[in-house]
Amino acid sequence: MTIKEYIQTNEERFLDDLFEIIRIPSISSKTEHKPDMVRMAEHWCQYLKKIGMNRSEVYPTMGNPVVYAERIIDPSAKTILIYGHYDVMPAEPLELWKSEPFEPVIRDGHIWARGADDDKGQTMIQVAGLQTALALDLVKCNVKIIFEGEEEIGSTHLGAFCEKYKDMLKADAILVSDTSMVSKETPTLTTGLRGLAYWEIEVTGPNRDLHSGHFGGAVANPINELSKIIAQMVDEKGRITIPHFYDDIVPLSQEERDMIAQIPFSEEKYKKAIDVDALFGEEGYSTLERNSCRPSFDVCGIWGGYTGEGAKTVLPSKAYAKVSTRLVANQDHSEISQQFVDYVKQIAPPYVRVEVTPMHGGEAYLCPIDLPAYKAAEQACEVAFGKRPLAIRRGGSIPIIAQFEKILGVKSVLMGFGLESNAIHSPNENFPLDLFRIGIEAVAEFYRFYR
Repeated sequence: MTIKEYIQTNEERFLDDLFEIIRIPSISSKTEHKPDMVRMAEHWCQYLKKIGMNRSEVYPTMGNPVVYAERIIDPSAKTILIYGHYDVMPAEPLELWKSEPFEPVIRDGHIWARGADDDKGQTMIQVAGLQTALALDLVKCNVKIIFEGEEEIGSTHLGAFCEKYKDMLKADAILVSDTSMVSKETPTLTTGLRGLAYWEIEVTGPNRDLHSGHFGGAVANPINELSKIIAQMVDEKGRITIPHFYDDIVPLSQEERDMIAQIPFSEEKYKKAIDVDALFGEEGYSTLERNSCRPSFDVCGIWGGYTGEGAKTVLPSKAYAKVSTRLVANQDHSEISQQFVDYVKQIAPPYVRVEVTPMHGGEAYLCPIDLPAYKAAEQACEVAFGKRPLAIRRGGSIPIIAQFEKILGVKSVLMGFGLESNAIHSPNENFPLDLFRIGIEAVAEFYRFYR
């Protein structure tokens, strides 16, 4: 039996198993769903035993439990570690869903449900692909599996788990399906993720809100001064002005730039989709390079003073902003965080008090395209999609991927099958049925090539 034939024969079972998993509302950000998190972990544990793992256990953490499973065929063989997460985002606003978020349905050739893509659907692609490869005797490597329940809230306790169980988690590479592709017609493997640094700025002027007629022009306005500080962070060429910000960046190779140039992309459609008349970014780079391979600086929120109905002539006592940078390979988020704090204090005027509070951050990640596991994924996708996948970087962040490298000393291959149209984190999350099948095929083929 071929891989395609096995998937066709077992597709209904794979979908039933996925739907059973989706029906458990494992929302990690809501405390009332704590029992669902435990139920989800136990369900995965039993499922992995059923498909042929030699060992499958649930490990408690200070937060949600971790599921670990393994199938060791030969200690001298290569070992792949599969990572996925079983938690999902809240489904609100519920009134925007066309069907119940935790009651999956198939409609118009798509699976519709919360978690259909992120990450229950993609995790099931990994598990179904492994089942297929096991059934057809294609698995010649050791397989370990780790599923967590806190990815959507920052993988808070997984780093400590990895530190504690370093020996148990030893592997040659990690295989992850929690990313997206450009399209089914243009398959891609993600080779880079941007990192993140995030702060809150508080600017204080007078000890209370003042009458702008009595004090305006004599006392510095915190909102004005905060705006000036923020305006100095990016120059007219789109370059971030924080001293030493770019010092450690690994430059884009010409090979990568050539691959990015092959991605079908229309700036006109891009602008139209978000309703803007023009684009802006760092000079010397294309739009796709700017939003994936280069760092960025953004104000995520700004507030202060009077924002209610009508007019109130007030000179506010305080102003606030939340700001972030997306970072790229070799930028240390903790170093960047301190550089930002120092720079803000350097340019802050003496007539206001400025406090900068670092909130959180994560390292960027870069996967070499000559890694054996990457090559196996590339060959597998070429068989399944009929076309060699492009290697591209993505603008988002998965902080635990960089932690895996730091703690376990292992690179991750990001073999994701999602699409932008799958609406992850939004109402009406979905996953195309044809990609579900192709994804399973690609994962099964991975085991044919990874020896």
